[in-house]
Amino acid sequence: MSCFGGDPNFCPECGSILPLPGIQDTVRCPRCSFCIPVTEFAGQEICSTVIFNLVEQSSLASEVQEDSQLKGPVIDRRCSRCNKEGMIYHTRQMRSADEGQTVFFTCTHCRYQEKEDS
Repeated sequence: MSCFGGDPNFCPECGSILPLPGIQDTVRCPRCSFCIPVTEFAGQEICSTVIFNLVEQSSLASEVQEDSQLKGPVIDRRCSRCNKEGMIYHTRQMRSADEGQTVFFTCTHCRYQEKEDS
């Protein structure tokens, strides 16, 4: 009896994604070597849809984002512009992987942004 069931694109023994049927008459799970006849996939159809955002919508989204509340963790850091306490931060890997990440700070009061390389 199988541990997993349902979608024939997944191995019923270990739950791994099965490879696409090829030239062989069986499909073999790469993890546990479970075998299933390729005829089990007969008649299956895969459909996908890609929806692109219109240019007007993307510019409106950025305006809404600017007007929305700032989100993220707030730390005790004094803003160098308004001298008030409380800045939101986020990090990004801007340089190569063996170097530190860059920390971006945004003031919760005046929205002044500054960065710090670590």
